[in-house]
Amino acid sequence: MAPKTHAHAPRAQRRIYRLRHVMEATGFGRAWIYQLMADGKFPKAIRIGKRAVGWDGALVDQWVADRLEGR
Repeated sequence: MAPKTHAHAPRAQRRIYRLRHVMEATGFGRAWIYQLMADGKFPKAIRIGKRAVGWDGALVDQWVADRLEGR
């Protein structure tokens, strides 16, 4: 019996962005990013360590793309 093979579409590599990268991607400062998060207008940070947070890079990139497209 031949082994089963599954053809999977290549998965885009997902990254966790730290605050510095989020600030560079958006052009916003720390306080404004956190205010947007509190208002539900920006992706929420996720805890990645005891004293560290990051953002899902795909969500941040999509948020930026939406703004550039005027959504």
